[in-house]
Amino acid sequence: MIGFFDSGFGGLTILRSVVELLPDYDYCYLGDNARVPYGNRSQAIVFEFTKEAVDFLFRKGCPLIIIACNTSSAKALRRIQQEYLPVLYPSRRVLGVIRPSVEEVVEQGCLKVGILATEGVVASEAYITEIKKLSPTVEIYQEACPLLVPIVEAGEQDGEATDLIIAKYLRRLFSQDKDIDTLLLACTHYPILRRHFERLVPRQVIILEQGPIVARKLKDYLIRHPEIEQRISQGGTRIFLTTDASTRFDRLALTFFGEPVASHLVSLS
Repeated sequence: MIGFFDSGFGGLTILRSVVELLPDYDYCYLGDNARVPYGNRSQAIVFEFTKEAVDFLFRKGCPLIIIACNTSSAKALRRIQQEYLPVLYPSRRVLGVIRPSVEEVVEQGCLKVGILATEGVVASEAYITEIKKLSPTVEIYQEACPLLVPIVEAGEQDGEATDLIIAKYLRRLFSQDKDIDTLLLACTHYPILRRHFERLVPRQVIILEQGPIVARKLKDYLIRHPEIEQRISQGGTRIFLTTDASTRFDRLALTFFGEPVASHLVSLS
């Protein structure tokens, strides 16, 4: 099966898109809800938490893991890939959500990109670094949106204040006539708010969300790496695991994944 890891619920929007495109594979989703959020934690701690999750999913038999979390992708993925896997799991692979998103931005020929993300991801400058590697001439503008994740997890995405809060972030991002042509929703919670963005963003701006991008890139990856694809079971099974509050997980998963789930409480140790 393919493992999916996130610090909480947001990665379910990634899994949702992947399942829609690649329904035959087996999937195991792990949310570390006991220790969410990761965004305000140090790089060292995020690495340790992510490593524990990767170990857990490898023990479950996953030959491939998608870190469906922007914070873990920004703060831990490179070290996992370069230092951890070659020593302990040389035949297994761990992928993230930043690289596919960046590739999409460049492939679409975007010239001026606005990025909305959590404070931790913005501070890491991971998107700026990765975009500049592929296309140094792209202009990049970032805006941290600390209130959006709590709004979604509180189920208040349709509340009266949501438009006002999003509009405030967008005013900052689009200020001073930057002529932004593309808006990347670089947090897995933000697709839940997509209709708000569509209503408030200038009509000519392209809005990119990570779920469909990661799904297409994963499909391409599996075609290019048959040695991995052949080891992934195909029974259409979905397993949902959480490190805390499985009843809350099931309730919010309906919003993020789009269909009812029955989660199981687990310990990563």
